[in-house]
Amino acid sequence: MVDPTPCRYGGDGSLTGLPYSYKALPNGAEPILVSPTNRPRPVKAGLIILSGLLLSAFVMVLIGVDNTRHVTVIDESVPGHVPLLHESPLPESLEVQVSSGKQQAVMKGASGIPDMGLRIPQVSRGKAQGVSEKASQLPNSVLRAPAFGWTEKQLGWQRTSYHFQPNQNWINDPNGPLYYKGWYHFFYQYNPNAAVWGNIVWGHAVSKDLIRWRHLPIAMTPDSWYDIDGVWTGSATLLPDGQVAMLYTGSTSESVQVQNLAYPADLSDPLLINWVKYPGNPVLLPPPGINVKDFRDPTTAWYTSQGKWRITIGSKKDRTGMSLVYETEDFKHFKLLDSVLHAVPGTGMWECVDFYPVSMIDPNGLDTSVNGPQVKHVLKASLDEDRNDYYALGSYDEARGIWIPDNTDIDVGIGLRYDYGKFYASKTFYDQEKKRRVLWGWIPEADSELADIKKGWASLQAIPRTVSFDQNTGANLLQWPVEEIESYRTNRSDFVNVTLRAGELVQLDLGSADELDIMAEFGVDPGALEKLPPSNEEYSCSKRSGAAKRGALGPFGILVLAAGDFSEHTPVYFYITKVKDGSLKTFFCTDILRSSMAIDVVKGVYGSTVPVLKGEKLSMRILVDHSIVEAFAQGGRTCITSRVYPTKAIYGDAKLFVFNNATDATVTASVRTWQISPASILQVSVGLHLLLILFTFFKTGFPCL
Repeated sequence: MVDPTPCRYGGDGSLTGLPYSYKALPNGAEPILVSPTNRPRPVKAGLIILSGLLLSAFVMVLIGVDNTRHVTVIDESVPGHVPLLHESPLPESLEVQVSSGKQQAVMKGASGIPDMGLRIPQVSRGKAQGVSEKASQLPNSVLRAPAFGWTEKQLGWQRTSYHFQPNQNWINDPNGPLYYKGWYHFFYQYNPNAAVWGNIVWGHAVSKDLIRWRHLPIAMTPDSWYDIDGVWTGSATLLPDGQVAMLYTGSTSESVQVQNLAYPADLSDPLLINWVKYPGNPVLLPPPGINVKDFRDPTTAWYTSQGKWRITIGSKKDRTGMSLVYETEDFKHFKLLDSVLHAVPGTGMWECVDFYPVSMIDPNGLDTSVNGPQVKHVLKASLDEDRNDYYALGSYDEARGIWIPDNTDIDVGIGLRYDYGKFYASKTFYDQEKKRRVLWGWIPEADSELADIKKGWASLQAIPRTVSFDQNTGANLLQWPVEEIESYRTNRSDFVNVTLRAGELVQLDLGSADELDIMAEFGVDPGALEKLPPSNEEYSCSKRSGAAKRGALGPFGILVLAAGDFSEHTPVYFYITKVKDGSLKTFFCTDILRSSMAIDVVKGVYGSTVPVLKGEKLSMRILVDHSIVEAFAQGGRTCITSRVYPTKAIYGDAKLFVFNNATDATVTASVRTWQISPASILQVSVGLHLLLILFTFFKTGFPCL
């Protein structure tokens, strides 16, 4: 438990009642190092006993990712010392300008930046083929700069330890996740030949806990006329008789988007290694009036009261995004309903549509076919035009085949987002084993394609999240990392009631700080909240200069992946304003403007408002895993995922701080951290596949033949 004992100031301004003390940080002084109040010894989650034969097979055939981390010394001549507590410029090569509400980087010269002798090319991948842009779109000014001279050690550090990614090459959308015969299955868009988008097949992996994965052979390849240009995104439906129907989009030899059916070759195989494409494919063609490149990404099917299945598929007419609804009895023959499920003008093409129910009274998830009282339906679309995932809550009218939003002011594409950072093409599935709905999301890169090619891989998946209805606000979803990640926690450290006066920051003594699970609560001086006058200030995370912009009640929060001299740091923070009626408005932001000295990466400030109810403390959770930072505020009401590429704040040189950059408020922080042990992603051979089948059958029994 976190010690609630308040801190007291001594006569010299130091704090008493803690096993450490410090004074306010003078300008130019070094931050204080705070040791944890308690650090329990690591506790083993448990022991797994295997037979001698199975253990030998694992040792012989499992090939794991090399998770060794090597400390490297980065060139200290690179300029850019950036004190956090002042509204200082960005690293020497860049400054931020705000024009028409859009933030863009402007070159100021690349003095001191290592030069590979290459200019950064602007490329486009996917648009011509009829899908969303897959390449990072760097500002034009950055494209005129020399590419940063990444070392192999720097690039090696960027690879994550407990997030899902292939051993090499390109990955994007999650496909067809499901739980089957004791295994979580995850399929994904994958280029087996390069670290850029193209040559897309379906990769396949399985897991017992959604964290530690085993790669399996490629599930589907583009080998027929109806998918020869790409085996694109799709979804799985578990049928009552045990069958698995996998619908997916294929791009034909004429670049027409069609829907196809595939199913397992052997339902007795818990690993579902082999898949068969239906000989009658395609099962759906673009309907009249729909462009042949605007018809993709079928959802999981839901069962109606009339004994039929329905799916929805993303599309558009002009710039009106929409979801078409089809009905079927056998997944081979479909009928288009007269009305669309929903449409929103001005939102453009809807990709990767998702549609599912959430309970208003039970935190458990619901099967996709559930409808009725005390149930809301979530409609989500990935917008092709801005590559963000938007959702809205509403009601599903089965008889009319339509979905009605609760609030048209925050309809799909114009309101709430799953995540306010880098998070796209998401897909949920119902986990019938643990009665929960689990969300997957693709996390693209924010660096240059040159860097991706050099490191040999690109993109990864967010930690799977449980999704539920927020019963306290009644107006949004809650997203939270799946509970299984907690079994990988080690080396807990507690920092209790750390008081931060205005302009103060404190280093937390952790040792390694690049593989962390962080939980933090913040309290703001009530007097400062009371005396703050109402303001017309229109605060926005993305339109300010990040954590360096000081206000009366913010920013304050946590610095992750910070260099000792603050030349690189990534703040995750709250910012509070008081609006005209006297109520408080809280923002949750992640600032990556100063996250890296490298030029050839996309930088900005992500975030949005977060509801904070009366009596609630401000709370955040942060998952740090090398080049990805996932942040969750107020139990997951607002989420932000960021990609960061530090050049100095890596390996043992990555530090963790708490900070308060407000001008008029004292903040108290209680922080608990864990280091996360690596979760290697492993290859599975044919021999091990057979052993796993036997092992599963011994546990669950052989099927009737």
